[in-house]
Order: sequence, then structure tokens, then C-alpha cells
Amino acid sequence: MTAVIFDMDGVLLDSELLYREENQRLFRELGAEVSEAEYDPFIGISTPLMWQGLIAAWNLPYRVEELVQREHDRKHAVLQTRELTASRGLPELLDRLRAAGRRLAVASGSPRRNIALVLDRLGVAQRFDVVVSSEEVAHGKPAPDVFLEAARRLGVSPAECVVIEDAANGIRAARAAGMPCVGYQNPTSGRQDLSAAHLIVDSLQSGLLLRFLGLEAEN
Repeated sequence: MTAVIFDMDGVLLDSELLYREENQRLFRELGAEVSEAEYDPFIGISTPLMWQGLIAAWNLPYRVEELVQREHDRKHAVLQTRELTASRGLPELLDRLRAAGRRLAVASGSPRRNIALVLDRLGVAQRFDVVVSSEEVAHGKPAPDVFLEAARRLGVSPAECVVIEDAANGIRAARAAGMPCVGYQNPTSGRQDLSAAHLIVDSLQSGLLLRFLGLEAEN
């Protein structure tokens, strides 16, 4: 393993609850009452796919592109104004991976400007060699495109990468890309089936995770 690819939302920071609250407000404004159970499968999926499903289910009189842009703008405003805190142990994990010579990437379904804002506000932007948004590939998660593009830009084969994901859709994308995957259990990511991951952890400080990444767990 020579590279580690991180999902952003729900892995680098606990943003899924913020997004859930903002999306639910938007859904209600549009006249759609989406339950928590109905919302959970949308986590980790590409934004256009989510809106395609909601437009069909609720007969919404909008174009997919219009609702995607509206959602992205609202999330950008939230990320600018709310306090953002990196997941516990993230900076230390990134530093240890870099010290061990690993290449690091972010591969996210969020728009590029939101990724840049989050990485800057968390103070970790310089730790990543590559950043890829699903805006830059043909298909978002659960398709493998964003992970394959990250590997291409890193200059490594998919089999040399490990993906860290908090959502079932992201894990499906990683497996489709032929990449070993760690399922990161984040309580605010909803009821996610992470069973397809090669390893499931609930902390970025987990000794099991460190060993999986080829690092020695600290005593």
C-alpha cells in the first residue's frame, strides 16, 4: 500500500449532521417530507443521483441541475459560518502517513469549492497530494470514477490505494475501483451498512486501523 484516499464528509470532519439538517430544510421548502430512513441511503451518493430520485418521488417541478446548485450553495454557506472541527486524531494520522512516505488524496462527492473551503478551515490542505471532486469525473459515487481518478493523479495503481469511507455508497465505489476499503463508523452518517469494507473502525486512532495502513500502533 502506497497511498491512502480519504472521503471528506463524515471522515475528515463530522459534517453529515450539518448537511442532513440543511437538506431537510430544503426538502421541506420544496414540499418534500423525507424521513430519516429515506434520507440515509442518500449519504455518500452523488448529488445529481439524489435529486433525480427526489424529483421522481415527489414530482418536483425543477431541473436536477437547478437543485444541485441550490444545495451546493446552501452547504457552502453553512461551511463558511459554522464551526468546523477535524475528526479526532486526523491531523496526527495524516502526519504519520506522510512521515511513512504514503501519498494522500481526498476523493469527495462535494463540489471543489466546498472541499477547498473545508481543507483550508481544518488546516490540513497542505497535507494532501491530490484532491478530486465528483464534479471532475463522469459519474459520482457509488461509481468508482472519483477513486480511480485520484489513483491516476497520484501515479499509483488502484490496488496500491486504501480508501477510508463512512458511507455504504462510498464503500461500493471503492470496491468497484478494486481498492481495499476501511469503513469508518460515524454515528451521524445514519444507518450505514459498512459490511463490504475490509476493516471497520470507529476511530481514526484505532490500533487496528494503524496496522492496516502499515503503521505501528503507539503504546
